[in-house]
Amino acid sequence: MRELPGWLRGSVTVWLAFWAAVHLYFGGFGFPEPIEMRSLHLLVFTPPLFLLYPAFPTRSPMNRPSMFDWAWAAASAAPHLWVFVNAGAVSDRMEYVDPFTPVMMALAITCMVTMLESIRRAVEPGLAWMVAICLLYMFVGHHLPGVLNTRVFTTAEIMESAWLVPTAGGVYGPLTGIVATTIAVFILFGAFMQGSGTGRLFSNLGAAVAGRYTGGPAKVAVISSGLFGTMSGSSVSNVITTGAMTIPLMVRIGYKPAVAAGIESAASVGGALMPPVMGAAAFVMAEITNIPYGDIIVAAAIGAVLYYFAIVAAVHFEAKRAGIKPMAAADIPAWREVLADIHLVLPIGLLVHLMMERWSGNFAAFCSTLAMIAVSLLRARTRMGWRAILESLTNAGLTMAPLAVSIAASGVVVSVLTATGMVVAFGGIIKEFAGGNLGLLLMMLCVTVLVLGLGIPTTPSYIIAAAIGVPQVLELGRPLGVDMMQAHLFIFYFAVIADATPPVAAAAFAAAAIAKASPTIASLHASRFGIAGFTVGFAFIYDPGIMLRGGPMEIFMATAIQVVALTMITSAYAGYLLRPMGVPLRLLLGGIGLFAAFGHIAPDTVRLPLAAGVLAAVALLQYASGRRAAAA
Repeated sequence: MRELPGWLRGSVTVWLAFWAAVHLYFGGFGFPEPIEMRSLHLLVFTPPLFLLYPAFPTRSPMNRPSMFDWAWAAASAAPHLWVFVNAGAVSDRMEYVDPFTPVMMALAITCMVTMLESIRRAVEPGLAWMVAICLLYMFVGHHLPGVLNTRVFTTAEIMESAWLVPTAGGVYGPLTGIVATTIAVFILFGAFMQGSGTGRLFSNLGAAVAGRYTGGPAKVAVISSGLFGTMSGSSVSNVITTGAMTIPLMVRIGYKPAVAAGIESAASVGGALMPPVMGAAAFVMAEITNIPYGDIIVAAAIGAVLYYFAIVAAVHFEAKRAGIKPMAAADIPAWREVLADIHLVLPIGLLVHLMMERWSGNFAAFCSTLAMIAVSLLRARTRMGWRAILESLTNAGLTMAPLAVSIAASGVVVSVLTATGMVVAFGGIIKEFAGGNLGLLLMMLCVTVLVLGLGIPTTPSYIIAAAIGVPQVLELGRPLGVDMMQAHLFIFYFAVIADATPPVAAAAFAAAAIAKASPTIASLHASRFGIAGFTVGFAFIYDPGIMLRGGPMEIFMATAIQVVALTMITSAYAGYLLRPMGVPLRLLLGGIGLFAAFGHIAPDTVRLPLAAGVLAAVALLQYASGRRAAAA
């Protein structure tokens, strides 16, 4: 991102802060008509991207926008301004029936080109390429053989479907709608959490809880990153914010740089899995499925706790094996320091309460944001003055801008997949390869989502994979009673952890830069520490007890299986349980742990006793061996 000169930096700051405040107002007092809101959202947040992000970091000026950047910004505003001004006519026109005029064609092409360029600069080049390839496919698909063959689309049909058909997808489709409304207000809530000092509360709480134990800094990283992730909404920003403190501390007490980067990136990625604010993709899930967001966070709660339990367990065993000590007492904050900020949890409690009471997400976030400002005034150290409020609004705007164009691009991809029938075709290909086997279908979808995550952010990756895979999961999972929420949570988990899995892992690469380690090695360690993302993802389908479904016994069995399995897998990775383990014991624990986690062909009443029995036997064996060694 550029360092703009003073007058321009001030202008962009005021612009972003003002429009973020307008979105907050809409969240509490009602939004304009959908097409007005969606076009306004893109109109105000797309142009600043060309001023803030250079076209080429090595060749473009980094202290000012060029004339070309100003031209790009003006061009990017034109299509959205036209739609905003003509919102009534756009809403009333009959799609594919009313003429698509030359003016509309010019504006549609301008919108596509400027959107692709803004994504290339500010989001991910891979997403820009995917959108471009999808549009190209509509032009040439009728020349392709077999399942890829489509009907002939005219240029007008292609541009209209991508730009001006808000009911079916495209730039102004429902996905842009949910980002411009609910997600925008939650981003504001997260920004005000950060501005009030809630991040300091989370960091101090993590250090006070875990700092005095073996591998303390790593456990602090896990806890603080998980808490911070509930307000940041971005795994990369989570890494940069918390990792700047935790990664050097982990390296200083003995962790290898790549291991420290892997721990931080795995913990930061999991922030999007942690209720009550699970990132943009979770709100999109609520919009797509029509499932209340409160129900989603309840279903995801145990899975998120299991994810972080596995990271803490892995960190503990790693620290024990390497002989890493706790944090120095001087670095551990006193509990009075933690309690000095404890009042900042009240708005979070209010948010959870309103969501559980089925209030709309945008109104719950609006009330909680105002409550955060009010609660911050209770103590001088957290008091938000006008500068802090302006900074929080600006940070929210900086987060909204790239998200706005990436979600609009996802709408274009969904529109293309729907218009060409590739949703059905891709689903049919996956289903055919799976041969009617649900387990094989899930593995193929897992790989698909992880591959999409190589060059696409979490939310677009989830949207595209859900469009392709959810109908197939529901069809093959019908005998097991698999429902919409289970299928979507499965895909959601893998879309999230794709940010930490090799070969391209945005969060792991950011952590590796801080640790001065190999990005590839860091991403491998991140996958190891985040193993629960894989086990919990499959458990959503086969063990719905972790979604708090069924009676107490079903919930206990499903959760206990995951706890025991993850303990065995992480200890086998580290080569340590109560004492260092040799290869035979590591293979035994790892094999039985994997069977308990993924062997859904066996009933719970077999997997849990087997895994728990083997774990207890190995623990007793090591305990007895330790006693004998001590006596000798």
